[in-house]
Amino acid sequence: MGGIALEDMKAVGALLEGHFQLSSGLHSPRYLQCALYLAEPERAEAAGRQLAALLKGCSAQLVMAPALGGVIIGHEVARALGVPFFFTERTADGSMALRRGFAIEAGTRVLVVEDVVTTGGSTREVMDVARELGGTVVGVCSLVNRSAAENPFAPLPYRALLRVEVPTYPKESCPLCAAGIPLSKPGSRPTSPAP
Repeated sequence: MGGIALEDMKAVGALLEGHFQLSSGLHSPRYLQCALYLAEPERAEAAGRQLAALLKGCSAQLVMAPALGGVIIGHEVARALGVPFFFTERTADGSMALRRGFAIEAGTRVLVVEDVVTTGGSTREVMDVARELGGTVVGVCSLVNRSAAENPFAPLPYRALLRVEVPTYPKESCPLCAAGIPLSKPGSRPTSPAP
């Protein structure tokens, strides 16, 4: 199965280097802007097909992803599997919710898709929404796994097309902050100010 190399991300300008605050609140010297990688429809479609093939055995009946990052790759995985695609959104209070008339029938087998997994927080929120509405989460996949774990969602099956080990730091012990390197917040989700 093809997969993606870090060089592929770099070639399209999706690998950024500097000092970044991730949506988790952690700081990192590298940021993967998957939207740039997925901007080319043929590339997004190919990545979706590859992920779908890796998790075809889950027999998913629905794909769910968090907006905004997971929308493109989630849609492409759903297309490859031939199943519907729903996305969750943050409400005014910051919680994740399924809106826009999407409804899950009890027992529906749900595959959760994300662009990048770091802590897995947003992905778990989508999983919780699916379960609260009666769905059965059968697997998880992402374009990129930058968590420290091979499978941060065990015992569920999890696959990614690219695994990247990039250090992350709490603000209080971030060497980039200590060096005075300017901080950038490139993600789509607002981050809460660190204490």
